Amino acid sequence: MWGVCTGTVIIIIITHWVYRWRNPRCNGKLPPGSMGWPLLGETLQFFTPNKSSDIPPFVKERMEKYGPIFRTSLVGRPVIVSTDPDLNHYIFQQEGHCFQSWYPDTFTEIFGKQNVGSLHGFMYKYLKNMVLNLFGPEGLKKMLPEVEQAACRKLLLWSSQETVELKEATANMIFDLTAKKLISYDQEKSSENLRENFVAFIQGLISFPFDIPGTAYHKCLRGRKRAMRMLKNMLHERRAKPQKNQSDFFDYVLQELQKEGTILTEAIALDLMFVLLFASFETTSLAITLAIKFLSNHPLVLQQLSEEHETILRKRGNADSGLTWLEYKSMKFTLQFIMETVRLANIVPGIFRKALRETHFKGYTIPADWAVMVCPPAVHLNPEKYEDPLAFNPWRWEGVEINGASKNFMAFGGGMRFCVGTDFTKVQMAVFLHCLVTKYRWKTIKGGDILRTPGLQFPNGFHIQLMEKDTTNRTI
Repeated sequence: MWGVCTGTVIIIIITHWVYRWRNPRCNGKLPPGSMGWPLLGETLQFFTPNKSSDIPPFVKERMEKYGPIFRTSLVGRPVIVSTDPDLNHYIFQQEGHCFQSWYPDTFTEIFGKQNVGSLHGFMYKYLKNMVLNLFGPEGLKKMLPEVEQAACRKLLLWSSQETVELKEATANMIFDLTAKKLISYDQEKSSENLRENFVAFIQGLISFPFDIPGTAYHKCLRGRKRAMRMLKNMLHERRAKPQKNQSDFFDYVLQELQKEGTILTEAIALDLMFVLLFASFETTSLAITLAIKFLSNHPLVLQQLSEEHETILRKRGNADSGLTWLEYKSMKFTLQFIMETVRLANIVPGIFRKALRETHFKGYTIPADWAVMVCPPAVHLNPEKYEDPLAFNPWRWEGVEINGASKNFMAFGGGMRFCVGTDFTKVQMAVFLHCLVTKYRWKTIKGGDILRTPGLQFPNGFHIQLMEKDTTNRTI
């Protein structure tokens, strides 16, 4: 008898728990949706790989069923997903008031508890200004010759090889340059391979968060741990043997750490270095790889892009002189091409915020402490804003001024947290394209298939054969 009673009570408790999970309390009207299974939510569906270039199936299916604003649960957290341009804009504009930057605990574990994405208010602005010291317009003007030299050097090397896997090759190129500017790291002179640790890190970055030996997530955490150990050792070596003159970003950080009353700590500085090293090469190499794939499939785009860069060379007194900042700023079609590439790339599948207080919007209530995920792909592939949204069409950006984010474009984030590396990415892409189309031609060998998990990947790589152009008859 007691066993039956106990079993009945347990069933009632579990049933009530499941009911409460699927029907969260709210003072107003929650957006429609499903919370999935208790604790697990709809995490498995969210991480299911897909080969679509359209809005991710997880989001698209729920948009069709529930509308542009819906609720779900991911990695144990209730989440409001927004594909509504007006709500997206409101979320970005209310940074620090109604919403603040937030990422799941698993992301915080990966990028560090003191990473720039998890910091707020004055501390975030302070770090942002530090980064702009290197990646702002003035810093990029000084860096332009180095970016061009790195691209030319690597392209020449690749042209001597039978094939080159573009994603890995460009990632190495950008990592080498960025690591040099940030920490004066030179792989050829180092006893440890810092890049290898980031490769292990990337493989598990957007994976199901099981910290079990053998899983991608576990390898990711191990890669971070090794990379952080290397960065910490470098920092301590610099402190023991300080440089007389500032030669890289590490020196700048050390000067900040030594200032009286500084708010910068060693932990924050190391997490900042880690995030900058990762963000600078991984997303840009994905964008460059996709850009070359688009050029391979769209000869008219390649023709106009090539004409723009050949015109730059013809206007020079000396074709072999390096790119100038003025020439970079004149690349109108190149910028259109970059904008269209990142619109379709949707490298960042979701931008996360947390509701600081109960918020009401369009008849729905977003409870305090709930997560909110802004979905850039749903914005960039909206047929009401972009004619034939899945088509690659750089000309759609002709005459459009995009200096930051807008309701209909957020490839680099939005609001006060608009990516500080945006200009660096554009410079990297534009300079690489300049060196490529003026000196080389190529053909696709294999690969180029896209997989989203939900982030963009090239599971089979993108292999090309690179050949030097005959430029002896070029008219200057």
